[in-house]
Amino acid sequence: MKRINHADNIISAVESGSVGSRLTASWRRSLNKHGLDPTLSHAPRRFESAEINDRRDSMGSFMTVATPKLDQLFQMVGQTGCCVLLTDREGVVLDLRSSDGDAATFEKWGLWYGADWSEEAEGTNGIGTCIAEARQITIHRNEHFLSRNTAMSCMDAPIFGPDGELIAALDVSSCRADQTESYSRLISGVVAQTAKQIETEAFRAAFPKARIVTSPEERPEGAVLLAVDSDDLIVGATRAARRVFGLGQGGALTPRPASDILGRDTTASALERAERAALKRAIARSGGNLSAAARALGIGRATLYRRMGRLGIDVA
Repeated sequence: MKRINHADNIISAVESGSVGSRLTASWRRSLNKHGLDPTLSHAPRRFESAEINDRRDSMGSFMTVATPKLDQLFQMVGQTGCCVLLTDREGVVLDLRSSDGDAATFEKWGLWYGADWSEEAEGTNGIGTCIAEARQITIHRNEHFLSRNTAMSCMDAPIFGPDGELIAALDVSSCRADQTESYSRLISGVVAQTAKQIETEAFRAAFPKARIVTSPEERPEGAVLLAVDSDDLIVGATRAARRVFGLGQGGALTPRPASDILGRDTTASALERAERAALKRAIARSGGNLSAAARALGIGRATLYRRMGRLGIDVA
């Protein structure tokens, strides 16, 4: 019986003509739209340091916000044969973490600074397909389009910027042959959570003078955050908030009265209730330490006192 190799399996699945899964759709894009050959053997294209620096600079303060989160994520997965990568919206690696013992393997595979992991260049892969489909994804071994990438497992999550547009992808890739799909799913959850944390911190940093109102509603795609200025106008919204309140998917946000978006009842505005809930959560998490709660909210202690007084929260 003829043995079906990886490339044959890819081509057969694409040429079958069936609608298939999202994975098959990505394989089809790789083969037909991007014109890639699954037997392609050369390493990913890598940009020089100057290009990498330009790309990092173009992202402004985002990289500063992301750096400590990359460190924290690597502390959790670094000893399991995994590396942590952060790419821009085009799939170019701008930052990474790997152990000294695994670094040579990851660099050989192209999981390194400046490498282009877009779907257009590498076919179906964690980074590129995450960006192409703007969703959390795991590409495990033979799910990769190129045969040379089937030794790795990649767990990825998109990161959306303060304007709601995709700004980066967060990746954890494993070089261990014994890594199971169930363990990959476990890591995938940590990657998604870290991506949401980066997105939240970047949003807060983008609106330093606004008060940030957090909805108690949890959304799988990220935190529901609104930035409200001193005139009670909503001047910013996360991607999840844009979806909840019908503010469009991305781009510049036209300032709108908070009361128009959130509505009012006979006792207090929904905005005030959401803000009160956000303050109480921060105070509870800090064990009643108002200075710590203010820091967590990104405001000064005096500002916290004023808001507590306005919202009827007992300072004592």
